[in-house]
Amino acid sequence: MEGLISLVNRLQRACTALGDHGGDKGLPTLWESLPAVVVLGGQSSGKSSVLESIVGRDFLPRGAGIVTRRPLVLQLHKTESGPEYGEFLHAPRKRLTDFAAVRKEIQDETDRVTGRSKQISPVPIHLSIYSPHVVNLTLVDLPGLTKVAVEGQPDSIVADIENMVRSYIEKPNTIILAITPANQDLATSDAIKLAREVDPSGERTFGVLTKLDLMDKGTNAVDILEGRAYKLQHPWVGVVNRSQADINKQVDMIVSRRKEREYFTNSLDYRHFASRMGSEYLGHMLSKHLEAVIKSRIPNIQMLINKSIDELETEMNRLGRPIASDAGAQLYTILELCRSFDQVFKDHLDGVRSGGERLYTVFDNQLPAALKKLPFDKHLSIQNVRKLITEADGYQPHLIAPEQGYRRLIEGALTMIRGPAEAVIDAVHFILKELVRKSLEETQELKQFPTLQSELGAAAVSALERFREESRKTALRLVDMESSYLTVDFFRKLPQEVEKGGNPAVSSLDRYSDPHLRRIGSNVSAYVNMVCETLRHTIPKAAVHCQVREAKRTLFDNFYTELGKKEAKQLARLLDEDPAIMERRVACAKRLELYKNARNEIDSVVWAK
Repeated sequence: MEGLISLVNRLQRACTALGDHGGDKGLPTLWESLPAVVVLGGQSSGKSSVLESIVGRDFLPRGAGIVTRRPLVLQLHKTESGPEYGEFLHAPRKRLTDFAAVRKEIQDETDRVTGRSKQISPVPIHLSIYSPHVVNLTLVDLPGLTKVAVEGQPDSIVADIENMVRSYIEKPNTIILAITPANQDLATSDAIKLAREVDPSGERTFGVLTKLDLMDKGTNAVDILEGRAYKLQHPWVGVVNRSQADINKQVDMIVSRRKEREYFTNSLDYRHFASRMGSEYLGHMLSKHLEAVIKSRIPNIQMLINKSIDELETEMNRLGRPIASDAGAQLYTILELCRSFDQVFKDHLDGVRSGGERLYTVFDNQLPAALKKLPFDKHLSIQNVRKLITEADGYQPHLIAPEQGYRRLIEGALTMIRGPAEAVIDAVHFILKELVRKSLEETQELKQFPTLQSELGAAAVSALERFREESRKTALRLVDMESSYLTVDFFRKLPQEVEKGGNPAVSSLDRYSDPHLRRIGSNVSAYVNMVCETLRHTIPKAAVHCQVREAKRTLFDNFYTELGKKEAKQLARLLDEDPAIMERRVACAKRLELYKNARNEIDSVVWAK
C-alpha cells in the first residue's frame, strides 16, 4: 500500500481548507484521527534546526522569544528529480524556489492571523516541500514551550501554548517527537514531561537529543541515547545541528549534514551507534514509522468517515435545503412548507398523530355533562311555573291550556342551552389552536424559518377565529330555531285531563292548583329534554362543519391570497432563516464534503494496492 503519507497529506490539506482544525465539539472531526508527527520542545531546544536538517533547507523564521506562533503542518514530498520548491495551501500553484521567500511567507501568513503581536493562533499553516533530498513525511511544528510571559505577551501565554500542544499530542494517532537539548538536565525537559503525561508508556514518543556537541567537556549522553536514563519504546536519536556561527555564515545544509555524520563517526562516545544517529536517520525512521501507523489506522479511519457521513447527511436533511434566490423558487418553497405543515395538522385531526381525539371528548363528555348541569329544575319549580303562567295570562286567564305560559317556560329553558353551546365552540377552538401550535413545532422544515413559522401561526389563528365566529352563530341559530318553532306533535300526544262530561278541560278552580302546575312543569321538562337530546347531536355537527372541516380545507386560503401579492423582498423576508441554522448548514456541508473527499481518497489508495 503505497502513497499512505501522501494520502494523509492530502486529507490534512482538505481539513484545513474546509475548516476542520480539531477541537470542534459540535461537529465530527477528521483532523484528530489523522496520524502525524508532532514536534514538541521548549524554546531554544533546537526544534527549528532539527526540522531544517530533516528538510535540508533554511526556511523557518528565527529570532528571540516565540517565533512559531501558529502550528506549521510541514508536508515533505520526495521527487525523483527536478527543482526543490515550497507551496502553501493558502497560495496554491505558487511555487517558491527561493526558501528565503518561504520563510517570509510563513512570517507574513502568521502576522495575517495573529497580527504583529506575540499572540498565538491554533489555525495551522500548511507548507508542502517537494525535493529529491527529502523523505515522504508529515511534521507538525508547534510553538515552543515557555515558562514565563515576556513583554508584549498576555499573562496566559504559558498556559495557552501548553493547551495547544496538549490538544495535538493527546490524540492517540499522534507520534510525538520530543526534542530536548543534551546540555540541559533531562529531568527539567518540558517536552519529556508533557510527553510522559499524555503517553506514559512511551509507545508514541520518540526522543531526540540536540546540541550533543555543546555538552560540557568530559560528559556525554550515552545513558540517555541507549535508553538507560529514560526508557522509551522507541530508540533515542541524537542530532548535531548547525551552530549559530554556521547559521550566520549561511553554511550549506548538505555540508552541515556531512559534518554531523563525521561528528558521530569520529566520536569515541557515540561511534558505536553512529549509524542510527543524525538528522538523516531521524527523517528516514520517522517516515517508515509514520507509514506503518497510517497503515494500521486506515480501517478505523474508514469506519469513522462512513459513520460521520451518515450522521452529517441525517443532520443536513433535518436542516433542510438552502434558500433559493429568485422569487418564483421562494414562493414554491413557501407553498411546500405550508403543505408540510398542513399535512401534519391534518394528521392530528385524522388520528395519525395524537390530539384530534380531544374533540370527540368535548362532544361526547363535555356537552352532555354541561346540559345535565343546567338548572331546569329551578326554572320549572311550581313557584316559577305559577309565576310565568300567571304573567302570561295577564288580565284574562287561559281558557283550556296555558299556551303562552308553555312558550315562556320553554323559551326560558332553551335560552339556558346557549351557554353550553358556546362553550363547545370555544373548546373546539382552543383544541384547534393547540393542534396548530403542535403542528408548527413538529413540522421540521419550518424550524429553519422562524419568520415564516410565526406568520403561518398568526394566519392559522386568524382563520380559526373566523371559523369560531361562524360556528358560534350556527350553534346559537340551532338553539334559537328550537325556540322559534315548537314541535306541536309532542304536546298533542300528551295525555289530557278529562272532565266528568268527557271534555278535555281544566276547571277554573284547578287552573292554578299545584298538581296542574306540576303537570305543566313535567310536560315542559320532557320537551326540553327532547330538544337537548337533539342539540346534543346537532351542535357538534355545527362545530365540525364550521370549524374542523373548514380548518382542514381553507386554513390558509387568506394567507395564500396575500402571499400572491407579495414582492420578492417580502418573500425573502418570510424565508429569513435563523442565522444559527444557516451557519450550521454551511459548517455541516463543508464537513460532509471533507468526509466524502476523504473516503474517495482512501478508496483510491486502498483499491490501488
